[in-house]
Amino acid sequence: MSKKLPLSSIMITKAFILATLTLSSSSSVVSGFAPSITPAQRTSSLHLRQSDKTNEISPSSISRATFLTTTLTSSAALWINSAQPSNALVKGNAPPPKKSASSEERKCRNVEECQEQAERAEEIKAQQEAEKAAANPPKVTSRGTNYLDIVEEGSTTSSSDKVARDGDTVEVHYKVLKLGKRSYDGLSGEGTVVFSRGYALEDDEKVIGDHSFKFTLGDNQVISALNDAVPGMAVGALRRISVTPQNGWEKNTKACDGGPGGSGAGGSLKTDYVVVPTATMVEQEACFDKNKLPFPLTYAQERRMAQRFDQSLIIEVRLVNVV
Repeated sequence: MSKKLPLSSIMITKAFILATLTLSSSSSVVSGFAPSITPAQRTSSLHLRQSDKTNEISPSSISRATFLTTTLTSSAALWINSAQPSNALVKGNAPPPKKSASSEERKCRNVEECQEQAERAEEIKAQQEAEKAAANPPKVTSRGTNYLDIVEEGSTTSSSDKVARDGDTVEVHYKVLKLGKRSYDGLSGEGTVVFSRGYALEDDEKVIGDHSFKFTLGDNQVISALNDAVPGMAVGALRRISVTPQNGWEKNTKACDGGPGGSGAGGSLKTDYVVVPTATMVEQEACFDKNKLPFPLTYAQERRMAQRFDQSLIIEVRLVNVV
């Protein structure tokens, strides 16, 4: 099997051949047949060589110098003329391929374009959220509490056959959320966490599942929304439950019953405070029932909750176990 020589070896070989040919043509020693000379010319030439012998430079020294000079010069010329591009070895990751700028991915050039792109993106996201909410409408319990079962994207685990029922002691992880802008049905969309347990969002929780909330279904100390909507959940399931003030942390008194879901004019779900013309104005803290569970554990959480207990909220519950 033949083996290819590297480029550098081929160029050096070519230079050597070129130098040899140059040396052969310029050397004082010439191979071949010389023309015949007369005896007188031979005698004259012999005397001339003997007289100049001391000043003569040997043919071998001239040949060696010529050979070295020619070889170096020819090699350099061949190397420069036949130089090949080299690829530098750079440590690190290769740069990402360039993308063609489409109309959607084009960067805005001024404030007006940035605002238009932001509004367009907001509209697209709102439309997607609306379609998602329409595809999975909320359900209603027999007592009128709305809830929505959440199917997590990319989840391969299925819920257990163990189902919570009235009177069972259950263990849950929960997040109390303030409704976001795109919550069309009072349950879907994004939300801001007010306080939580079991999701590693609080200072005393390092990992998910460090703490949980245990209660008995039907306990009057627990908010009505949980007692209404947790029954029927399977272990491992995730559910969002609508918490109106009357089903949550608002005191059940006539003076406080005037917000969303109450007997006043503010019966529809709202994402902010509701002003009811016929309602009696009372001090906000007087209607906050701090005996209801679950309840914030820190002062900062309690202050946030005191500002939002009279709004429609969401409690997102994952059933961990049925005791």
